[in-house]
Amino acid sequence: MPSNAAVAETSATPCCALATSAVTELDAALIAPMFKALGDPVRLRLASLIASQPEVCVCDLTGEFALGAPTISHHLRVLREAGLVRSVRRGTWVYYSIRHEALATLASLLRVTEQV
Repeated sequence: MPSNAAVAETSATPCCALATSAVTELDAALIAPMFKALGDPVRLRLASLIASQPEVCVCDLTGEFALGAPTISHHLRVLREAGLVRSVRRGTWVYYSIRHEALATLASLLRVTEQV
């Protein structure tokens, strides 16, 4: 099975709306890790900080938390493995950006439509 990051990278369309159709077993297996990753307050905040800018250096993220650099790196790895962020190493530093396609998938799943 492909990684969540690979699926998020190649998926052009969001899967479904929870209120209008059932989630397939495959979609559930790919989307659940994203929600699980965002279920941690530190990771939710990290994702928010990363999403608020086109790109963020890890050096700028560590100062936002009362946590050590190894702990922040762990949380960033979880977000990356869940397919929510991408990373690029430039010299000593790693730069993170949000995967907008992954956020679109989560948003489409949570979209509420009025039922008549």
